[in-house]
Amino acid sequence: MNSLTYKEYIGSVSFAAEDEIFYGKIEHINDLITFESDNAHGLKRAFEEAVEDYIAFCSAKGITPNKPFKGSFNVRLNPLLHKLAYQKAIEKGITLNKFIENTLEKALIE
Repeated sequence: MNSLTYKEYIGSVSFAAEDEIFYGKIEHINDLITFESDNAHGLKRAFEEAVEDYIAFCSAKGITPNKPFKGSFNVRLNPLLHKLAYQKAIEKGITLNKFIENTLEKALIE
């Protein structure tokens, strides 16, 4: 997998052959934070420093840093599938949100 993880942040990993440099950016946030190094070990260190610098910058400015995943997202479904999921949730006595969370958990974790 071509990614790095540090403090819940995910960094992409790429290599520019012409420039012989490794580079990446923090993924899944609204801010553009990049990092680079001339070797793979240094790229990991540069990524971690970029995360730390980003968190420190936000703290100094009194703003909340973006988090890669906040726990909510919109999903567009076929109307029939939406109806069936809602009906199944009602049968189970849970919310549609909880039904979808349980279904995803079963598909991805179990």
